[in-house]
Amino acid sequence: MPDPAGKRRAFRALHEGGCFVIPNPFDIGSARYLQSRGFKALATTSSGAAWSLGHSDGDVPLDTMLEHIAAIVRVADVPVNADFMDGYGATPDDVAANVARCVATGVAGLSIEDATGDPANPLYAFDRAVARVAAARAAIDASGADVLLTARAECYLTGHEAPLDEAIRRLTAFAEAGADCLYAPGPATRADIAAIVQAVAPKPVNVLARNLDGLTVADLAGLGVRRISVGGLLARMAWTGVIAATDDLVEGRFDAFSGAAPGGPLNDLFARRAKEGGQA
Repeated sequence: MPDPAGKRRAFRALHEGGCFVIPNPFDIGSARYLQSRGFKALATTSSGAAWSLGHSDGDVPLDTMLEHIAAIVRVADVPVNADFMDGYGATPDDVAANVARCVATGVAGLSIEDATGDPANPLYAFDRAVARVAAARAAIDASGADVLLTARAECYLTGHEAPLDEAIRRLTAFAEAGADCLYAPGPATRADIAAIVQAVAPKPVNVLARNLDGLTVADLAGLGVRRISVGGLLARMAWTGVIAATDDLVEGRFDAFSGAAPGGPLNDLFARRAKEGGQA
């Protein structure tokens, strides 16, 4: 398997041209399955991890999340980006300390967002948000690891009154503070996506594949998007199946099970992985 340095070089190279999909596994099994389908990189998802661990999104303790991230990194032959939420710290110093711990898991990249989790004040103040990104950059540089830093502006998801303008203001400042990749989850129109891409060019932009009104990977690539993630959507699809089947059971039926994926191919996949020396 490639060493962490090799994965980091490969991950950075993916951001230098073209457009790629980076799906978000929520456990070891989904990580191994996605890798088997040929994706060149994976990204953790805070919500998917939280639900698999019996928590709500944002309530997973830092140590537990670091263990989850490290587990995904261990089983992946491809680069892994960590959804590291707000860096698990309100102050730049806290962010720096926690980013250093995340880098130590072997990730090829990590993202820091500017959402506070407080409905009354959903976004960190502009200057504080920029300082937190700068602190993450400094921690990565101090580690000596070439980890790619993605900075997220959560303006769309937190209901900001002018999400495009504020996202661009923040993302351009994050780029100047040392972010390698910029990400504003939520824009759904060609115009908004293109505006964000143009505002931070030539730095790469990540787009969340949600509510995109029929846009395809090719469409997003044509707009200049470099990276496409799915966030918690794969986890939500899995839970969709569990909820539907459970509803049937409660009502005394088994109809939902008729569409279940066969177990044989899954057993074959994981058995093959074990024979190839896949890590636990």
